[in-house]
This record gives sequence, C-alpha cells and structure tokens, in this order.
Amino acid sequence: MRDYELTYIVHPQVDREGLEAIVEEVNALVESTGGVVHKVEPWGLRRLAYPIQKVREGHYVFLRLGLESGGVAEVERALKLKEPVIRHLIVRVEE
Repeated sequence: MRDYELTYIVHPQVDREGLEAIVEEVNALVESTGGVVHKVEPWGLRRLAYPIQKVREGHYVFLRLGLESGGVAEVERALKLKEPVIRHLIVRVEE
C-alpha cells in the first residue's frame, strides 16, 4: 500500500451539510477500494486561480490516504462522475 494525497474542489453552491456528505462519500469510496484514509482537512471556500465551468470559488478538501495502485484509477473514475466535484488531483507521496 502506498501513500497518496488527494485534493478536490467542491462546487461553492453546496451547503455545509452537503459538503460533509460529499466528504463522507469520498472517504467511503476510498475505503471500498481497499484504501485507508489517514487525515481529512477541509480548507474551506477559496478563490480559484482561473474559472472552471464559469465558477470562481470552491470548497477545497485535502485527504492523506493509503491505496493500492489499482485503487487510484477507481477513485479517479468515481470522482469524475460526481457532479459537485469540479476538480481533483491525486499525487503519490515519496517516502
């Protein structure tokens, strides 16, 4: 199992309860692929560097997790299908 960092941006029109639900869904997604969530850090509403789908702000969420290499593709595929998630990035942490 390798360590990864996942950062994703949720649409700004999602309220607090909706954001918490999305965070729980992403955590459950990671765990269903055989991964482990080590740390969750909501960074709050921030301005984007450039507009994405005519949106200028987003709720940033940072995760530190452990995944097998096959689980990364499954997590990325599922995040692409979630409409409130407008961007995501998974990066392997070098040891």
